[in-house]
Amino acid sequence: MHTDPIADYLTRIRNGIMAGHDAVVVPASKIKAQLSGILRQEGYIHSFKEVEHEGRTYIILNLKYVKDKQNVIHGLRRVSRPGLRIYTGAQDISDVHGGLGIAILSTPRGLLTGKDARKQNVGGEVLAHVW
Repeated sequence: MHTDPIADYLTRIRNGIMAGHDAVVVPASKIKAQLSGILRQEGYIHSFKEVEHEGRTYIILNLKYVKDKQNVIHGLRRVSRPGLRIYTGAQDISDVHGGLGIAILSTPRGLLTGKDARKQNVGGEVLAHVW
């Protein structure tokens, strides 16, 4: 049993990247599907799909590589965690790696990137940084 499913999700992606896998399988949930949608929209993964196997639902993430198996994702970091929640206002959302990465926030309007949260003038819990 995992106490932090988002950290587990990010760790599975990180391990898949380090092993050079083309795809990663993670247990499905609504928030993981939304995270996968943001990663696809921002160009960090090729695609994802939900599949059912033996009564359980899983998400298959197709990782994105450039020439010579260089991964598009250079780093993933869980920011807010169950023991220490990190919240930020719309004006206080920081850039990730000088604007080369994204912050993913849980807001009252759903999961948003830091850039979209600033545009919509909403703050929330900073879930992760991806660069």
